[in-house]
Amino acid sequence: MRLSPFFFAITFATAITSCAQTISFTTLEQQKIAIETPGLFERSDAYTVDFAVYGEKDYCFPLPVGRVESNTDNVLRIVTKKGDAVKAMFDGVVRMSWHHPQYGHVVVLRHDNGLETVYAQNRENRVKVGQKVKAGQTVAIVGGDVDATYCDFSIMINGGRINPEILIAPKAHRLLKQKVLFEKKGFHVEVSVVEHDPWVDEQQKTEEAKAILKQDPFGKSNQFTLDLANIPDGEWCYPLAGAKVISPYNNNRGSHRHTGVDLKTRPNDNILAAFDGVVTMSQRFYGYGNCIIVRHANGLETLYSHNAKNLVKVGEHVKAGQVIALTGRTGRASTEHLHFEVRVNGKHYNPNLIFDHDTKQLRRKKLTFFKNGRVK
Repeated sequence: MRLSPFFFAITFATAITSCAQTISFTTLEQQKIAIETPGLFERSDAYTVDFAVYGEKDYCFPLPVGRVESNTDNVLRIVTKKGDAVKAMFDGVVRMSWHHPQYGHVVVLRHDNGLETVYAQNRENRVKVGQKVKAGQTVAIVGGDVDATYCDFSIMINGGRINPEILIAPKAHRLLKQKVLFEKKGFHVEVSVVEHDPWVDEQQKTEEAKAILKQDPFGKSNQFTLDLANIPDGEWCYPLAGAKVISPYNNNRGSHRHTGVDLKTRPNDNILAAFDGVVTMSQRFYGYGNCIIVRHANGLETLYSHNAKNLVKVGEHVKAGQVIALTGRTGRASTEHLHFEVRVNGKHYNPNLIFDHDTKQLRRKKLTFFKNGRVK
């Protein structure tokens, strides 16, 4: 029989809570760290836990002032200072509190959500078997070895360790606000995220943005090659759909030098990001008027100017085809249009190398850029 995950989660939590007052554990449960949780999958082979509903009092990082040093074999080593208190992650009951020959003083807590948390290498345990604890309550004093002070922390489901980074962000000490499915399959339990925490996506974008901003397309060389044929559809976009060229690129030195291409449609038309990237400029900039610069992972930078309005901010991660501005005539412009530039390492290149302005398509060819501004 397979019950609904929501019903089972409530039923299981209620059963554990009601038993917590008088719960007792077998000798094996008190001495063996990895052991199946009786009755956990008795009524259903799957259940979900919605961690998005957990409040501040429902969760605590094991060492609130600690620093995660490693995640080896799904065990977080959290380094801190001597005498620091080890805290319970969730409300629960102490299943094990004794000295293990391999892991030193160990505390194992069984929680209402079906999980168990393990706190190992303690100098001193502060709780007893069968004792109810609250999230944030001190369960031990941190130990470690002669070289460092740390707690080895892990999370188990039905006796098997799971990657704690499915549930928490170790560096941020944050419980991820997401719904997680636990499904028993044979002798192991599969863990999958049903509803993601939006914070995770934002953090990933931030890390991607940092990587893009740090990159040097040339590295230690004086050239780099970009194969436009390898850019999938959906990861590029012509910056102004339906536009016509009213002024082409002209990089000849002199008074008529034009470092981009002018594209015209109508006032307040949507200007689109050419590729995925990070906004490095979004402001009024001299003769450019309202100007946006986007740096891309492929090594290019694109510039969009004379905009009536900028719609993105510096540091924002944009996707190819995203509306980033509206066409205008700010700065030195005699008509509403988009001035579009392509740059590599600050040097201008003809946008016609990247896009066919007649077909509005990406040119599927390989380009080699040189530091001196040459391209072939």
